[in-house]
Amino acid sequence: MITPPVIQRGLFTLDRSLFNKSVNVMALRIPASMTMECKKALGTDMLLVPKIRNVVDSDDGEKSKRLILLSMAISNKDLEGASEKTKEFVKEHGFELAETQFQVSYDYWTADEVVRAILPEELLVEAPSSFTTVGHIAHMNLKDEYLPWKHLIGQVILDKNPNLKTVVNKTDSIDTTFRFFKMEVLAGEDNMIAEVRESGCRFKFDFAHVYWNSRLHTEHDRLVKMFKASDAVCDVMAGVGPFAMPAAKKGCNVYANDLNPVSYKYMLENAKLNKIQNNLHIYNMDGREFIRKAVEDLEKNGYRPANMVMPTNNKGKKDTKAATTPTPSTETKPETEPTSEVSTSSTPAFKTFDHFVMNLPATAIEFLDAFRGLFKGREAQITQPKVQLPMIHCHCFSKSETPEDDVRERVESVMGGKLERDSVHLHWVRKVAPNKDMYCISFRLPAEIAFAR
Repeated sequence: MITPPVIQRGLFTLDRSLFNKSVNVMALRIPASMTMECKKALGTDMLLVPKIRNVVDSDDGEKSKRLILLSMAISNKDLEGASEKTKEFVKEHGFELAETQFQVSYDYWTADEVVRAILPEELLVEAPSSFTTVGHIAHMNLKDEYLPWKHLIGQVILDKNPNLKTVVNKTDSIDTTFRFFKMEVLAGEDNMIAEVRESGCRFKFDFAHVYWNSRLHTEHDRLVKMFKASDAVCDVMAGVGPFAMPAAKKGCNVYANDLNPVSYKYMLENAKLNKIQNNLHIYNMDGREFIRKAVEDLEKNGYRPANMVMPTNNKGKKDTKAATTPTPSTETKPETEPTSEVSTSSTPAFKTFDHFVMNLPATAIEFLDAFRGLFKGREAQITQPKVQLPMIHCHCFSKSETPEDDVRERVESVMGGKLERDSVHLHWVRKVAPNKDMYCISFRLPAEIAFAR
C-alpha cells in the first residue's frame, strides 16, 4: 500500500506539488518478448497497485528489454518476500534484478487520502470527503470544526470528480417556508441551475432556491409504483415535481402544488421538458387551500377529461392498456364520456382523488386538518367510503422508540378522529440524524373525518 507523503498538517491552501512521491521497488529486467510469460509466472509477486503500470521500458536504454516491477513486499535482490515459485522462475531464466522507482503525484491520491493528509490529526476521525450529487453540483454538509478548511476541501472534491463543476456547503437549516437550504460555493462555478434525471424524467431547477434531495429517489419511485395509470393523484407539496412528473408520465391525472414560486416556475418548465400535456395541473398556493381547490377543480374538470393525452410507450404508441385498467376506485368513466359505457348498477357515482401525497416531513402532519369535513354533504354520493375516499401518504419525522404509535397519534390529533387501523401503514424512509428518522404514513381517509361537520 502506498501512503501519502508526510505533509505539514493544518495547511489552508492546497499545494498539489506536496503530494509528489517517489516509491522504491525491485524489478526484473527481462527480454520484451517474454513479457506475457513472465507476468503469468509471477502472478501476485508483481506490483499490483491501481493506476500504476507494472511493466515499463528498461532503464538501461535497451529497447529489446522491459522492467517488470515487483511487489513492494519484495524488499531486496535476494527476493525476500517472494514465493518459492517466483524464486525458481527467476533463477531458471537468469533474470537480472534491479532497484528502480516509480512516481506518484496529486492525481494518484483519492479525495479522502488528500484531505486526511492535510487536516490536523485531531480531526481525522470524521474527515469529510462525502457529498450528495445534484447534477453538476456536489452538496456537502460540513461540521463547524472543518469550516476553516472548507475551501480546500471543496477544491479537492472538485479535482477528484471531473463530472462536477460546483461544490457547495449548507450554511443553515432548511428554510421553513420554502424548503431550501442556504448554501455557499466552496469551489468551482457559481452556477446553481442543476439538471437531473430521475424516475425516467428530466428535472431542471435552481438548487439555491428550491428543495431537492437525491437520496429520496427510492421513495419517489416507491410511491409512484403504487399509482395506477388510471388514478387521479394530488401532490400537495410537490417541489419541482419528483412525484408529480413520473406519475403524470405514467398516465395519472395529476394536480400538483407548491407554495414556493421558484418551485412552481420550474415545475412548469419540467412539464415541458418531459412533454407532459393535459394531465398535469400545476398550482402555486397554500397547501390547505390547495387541497380543497384541487378537489373542486377535479370534479369540475372531470376525473378523466376527454382531452387528456395518454403517455406513449417506447414504440411511440399510446399506452391505452395501462391507462384504462379498471380498479375498485376508478370504475366510473368521466361524465364527458358516453353514459352508455357506465354500469350504474355497480359503479360508485362520485369520483375524487385516489391518492394525496404530502411530502413536507417537518410540517406535513399539521396540514391534515384540511381533510376534516372535506367531503361533508357527499354522504349520499360516497356510498363506498373504503373505496371512494382517497389514500393519504404523509411524510414526517419521528424520534420515538415506537414510531407507529407516535405518528398515528399525531395524525389522529390533528385530524380530530381515529384512523381505520386496517388501512394504516408506516414506511421507514431514511435516517436523517442519529435519533431522528423520516417516515411515510399511508392511510385511507376515514369517513367520520371526511364527513365531519
